[in-house]
Amino acid sequence: MEKRRLSFWEIWNMSFGFLGIQMGFALQNANASRILQLFGADVHELSWFWIIAPLMGLIVQPIIGHYSDNTWTRFGRRKPYFLAGALLASIGLVLMPQAEIFIAFLPALWVGAGMLMIMDASFNIAMEPFRALVGDNLRADQHTLGFSVQTALIGIGAVVGSWLPYVLNHWFGISNQPTANSVVPENLIYSFIIGAIVLVVSIIITITTTKEYSPEELAKFTEEIESKEAVGEVKEAKLSDIFTDFVKMPETMRQLSWVQFFSWFGLFGMWVFTTPAIAQHIYGLSIDDTKSPAFQDAGDWVGIIFGVYNFVSAIVAFGLPYIAKQIGRKKTHAISLVLGGIGLLSMYFMPNKEALIFSMVLVGVAWASILAMPYAILAGSIKPKKMGVYMGIFNFFIVIPQIINALIGGPLVKYVYNDHAIYAIVMSGISFIIAAVLVLKVKDKESL
Repeated sequence: MEKRRLSFWEIWNMSFGFLGIQMGFALQNANASRILQLFGADVHELSWFWIIAPLMGLIVQPIIGHYSDNTWTRFGRRKPYFLAGALLASIGLVLMPQAEIFIAFLPALWVGAGMLMIMDASFNIAMEPFRALVGDNLRADQHTLGFSVQTALIGIGAVVGSWLPYVLNHWFGISNQPTANSVVPENLIYSFIIGAIVLVVSIIITITTTKEYSPEELAKFTEEIESKEAVGEVKEAKLSDIFTDFVKMPETMRQLSWVQFFSWFGLFGMWVFTTPAIAQHIYGLSIDDTKSPAFQDAGDWVGIIFGVYNFVSAIVAFGLPYIAKQIGRKKTHAISLVLGGIGLLSMYFMPNKEALIFSMVLVGVAWASILAMPYAILAGSIKPKKMGVYMGIFNFFIVIPQIINALIGGPLVKYVYNDHAIYAIVMSGISFIIAAVLVLKVKDKESL
């Protein structure tokens, strides 16, 4: 028995929740450093605050993947998890930029960091069950299309999230400067509230339009009827199985782990240090200037250029299946990573803020591939009954490089880069190019 071939729009609806998840994620990526600096964080400490994000992924995603593999309720297998994650993330989105309302109990900086932790844990609760859902519902020959559609929706959501603060300020006149009541500008506060609403609505659209296969149907597809463990009965599964699964991970997954390591080491450096790097390198501000109007303008412009790379990724995502079919997934990913590396390196040489758009166009090509190609390659090497837990374990190789960068990124800026944050971006570009070389060594077992 074979899974039904899904239409494009069925795949679109199944993945639509990623639009909301990534809109919230983009608001966080473009603005969390800025908000934490406004609350009093030193630029050298930013990466330490951001360590919360990968730590949550390291802890949460394998556990959620394991339990979503071994859960079946009247609401479905994966759906309960990404609905719960969306609701919790929306709370974090609303409260992070408004952390000052809790100042009577804790410093705003602590509350802001706590809301960052809640958001990241919640995004992780929602994200991997979503990726596993693609593996559950799609035939092998539709995996690349499925992950590419996800990437397109991720790009659309991220563009809206990244550009929203700038749009609210320049099109609707909502201030981007601190007020007497809050050090966080109103355009950021409203952007995060809108992001929370879109997140919940998009998840509900996926839940109401997508059907999950029952355990009995999955058993027929995988031809493992003799073992109920194959369809995930909770009584047969133990949380400690995660460690066994880690040791027994497929060869392809081991090879991809190094590609992911250098890709996400580079991405983390970009997300954390672009705001201070641009404020200093392009706007000519001092490393500790967070009070001037120019700093707020720099923060808004970072949102714009982050929106550019996400916009490009949404477009490129639709072309990835065709390109991969012509030259293979490994070469497609390698070329994309090289282009992204060149884009990040070029930021050092750009004469003005407008020129950074070109840099982010190249980064957008890499981002599209990072979100699609490794998962498409990986899905073909994983047994369906282990899809969720291995998607969660695969996240180790996303979060571990971020944790390492979080620990060393600030000290590198201070002691090695002599307080020039732009060199953290240069290092990210080098990391992308290393990842491009390593992907050529990966064994892609699944035919396109």
